[in-house]
Formats: sequence, C-alpha cells, structure tokens
Amino acid sequence: MRSSNPILNEKAFDSFTYLGSDTMTVQGTVNKALIMFALLLSGAAFTWMNVGTPLAMPLMIGGAIGGLIVAIITTFKKEWSPKTAPIYAALEGLFIGGISAFFETMFPGIVIQAVSLTFGVFFILLFCYKSGLIKATENFKMGVVAATGAIGLVYLASMVMRMFGSSIPFIHEGGMMGIGFSLVVVVVAALNLILDFDFIEKAAEQGAPKYMEWFGAFGLMVTLVWLYLEMLRLLSKLSSRD
Repeated sequence: MRSSNPILNEKAFDSFTYLGSDTMTVQGTVNKALIMFALLLSGAAFTWMNVGTPLAMPLMIGGAIGGLIVAIITTFKKEWSPKTAPIYAALEGLFIGGISAFFETMFPGIVIQAVSLTFGVFFILLFCYKSGLIKATENFKMGVVAATGAIGLVYLASMVMRMFGSSIPFIHEGGMMGIGFSLVVVVVAALNLILDFDFIEKAAEQGAPKYMEWFGAFGLMVTLVWLYLEMLRLLSKLSSRD
C-alpha cells in the first residue's frame, strides 16, 4: 500500500495487528473527512470575516504554523489523530481563509473558481478510481512518488534561494513556463488523490484500527488543501495574463 502522500504511506499501518470488530471502514473515513472539512470551512470563514482587522495576519500565520506542527505530531502519533486531525483542520482553515482572501482581493472571483475546480477534480478522479479507469498500479505509484518528490525539492530550493534574495526563474511568474509548471503540479497533486483512495480502501479491507479513520481523513485533507492552493496559484497566473 504505497502512497506518494507523505501522510498516507505504506508504513502507516505496519505496527498494527488487524484484529477485532471495531475497525476502520471507508464510510467511517468519509464521515471523518466531512467533519474535518466543516471545521476547515469554519476556520476559513473566521479569518475571512476578520480580513482588514488586526486579527487577520496573526490568524493566518498562527494557522499556518500551528497546522504544520499539528500535522507533524499527527504523522508520528497516529493514535492521537481523533484529537489532532480536527485541530489540524481548524488551524489549516485559518490559514486557507487568509490566503484565499489575499488572492480574492487581487483577482475577484478566483476563490470560487479554485474551490469548484478542486472538488470537480476530486469527484472526477473518485469516479475514475471506483470505475477502474485509473488503477493504482505499482508503476503508477512509483511515478507519482517520483513526481511529488521532485516538486518538493523544487519548492524547497525556491524557499532557500528566497532566503538569500534570489529565486528560481520563471516558475513563479505568469509566463508560459510558470503556467506550465503550475499545471504539472496540479496534475501531480490530483493524482495523489488516486493513491489516497487506494490506500484508504485497502487499509479498511485489512481491518486497521478504528481511529485510523481519522488518520486516513487527515491524509486526504492534506492532499485536498495542497490541490486547492495549487489551483489558486495556477488561476492567479492565468488571470495575470489577461
């Protein structure tokens, strides 16, 4: 059960013995994901409503840092996920609300477009996975893992270069190269959903502990947040060319 999502990888379930009746189910994971989504929306709405006030920036920064810390804790302490996963969703919502408001100010209407595209891609890929049009074969998984790792390295290099007053040319701009790069990242982020669906389904089949529903929902939320942010970046680059 390999996943390119660093949260949902094949090691996540290595330490468990799959016994007992109170085990993880796909429906249970879906329910937990819906709860997390509601918390994320609540956090995002709170920051959005405070845009223009002194609270906005602290909420956004606190959500970003707090969400990262809680995500790391959840990754290493999976049994804590029933508590930490909802906290992550609420904190990430604070950050999402702030960054969304920033993009909306620059490009009116971009947020609803990004949300619509994100969920459109989600449901299309869910249909493709359930219908067997796209299968999470080992070669498919390896390709997505490699692409995700390469993107992570590019972003890491970009962050380091910015600390020294430089940047990777073109990829963050609205030119053809920048748009092409964002398109590639969006596709890779979307393909991570296929691996996440496969991981959750197979983990449920193997009878993972019940609390792993929260962990599975957490991993899926991480991918959706990444996909949404990349949609915002892509749409902003396209809009800047108008």
